[in-house]
Amino acid sequence: MLKVIITGPESSGKTTLCKALSKHFNIPFTKEFARAYIDTLDRGYIKDDLLSIAQGQLESEVSSQLLDTDLITIKIWSKYKYGGCDKWILTQIEKQKIEKRFYLLCKPDIPWQADKQRENPNDRQEFFKIYKQELENLGHDYFIVEGENRTENSILKISSLISII
Repeated sequence: MLKVIITGPESSGKTTLCKALSKHFNIPFTKEFARAYIDTLDRGYIKDDLLSIAQGQLESEVSSQLLDTDLITIKIWSKYKYGGCDKWILTQIEKQKIEKRFYLLCKPDIPWQADKQRENPNDRQEFFKIYKQELENLGHDYFIVEGENRTENSILKISSLISII
């Protein structure tokens, strides 16, 4: 089963794109587990929460074909914010390399939209480069989602992948 993962920096249109792709292909998408988890906390999240978030994310995406983010986001954020990443998360990411995964990497070329969980409006281009390098290091295929017609271009790309599987 092909998994399509929407990834990229904060406020780069990931959830909006997931919703549009879900509607177009008539399949559900797995929401970003971190958002629901952090909403339940009566404090700010800490490094130890990232392992729980990663475990919940991984569990939630088992049978899903369309994902609004994955463990790579947790890895990138953990390294940025805390200087390292839990080995369990890194091991799971390595295991996923054998899966049929395709990434839509959202470029942050749309306006920033603040919300209570977003933390970094100023370094989105740098984060984009980190995501791109991470996907390349892991050997995952990806398509950069940018500019106008983001949804239409993503639909065309996914449709071309489905037709060759």
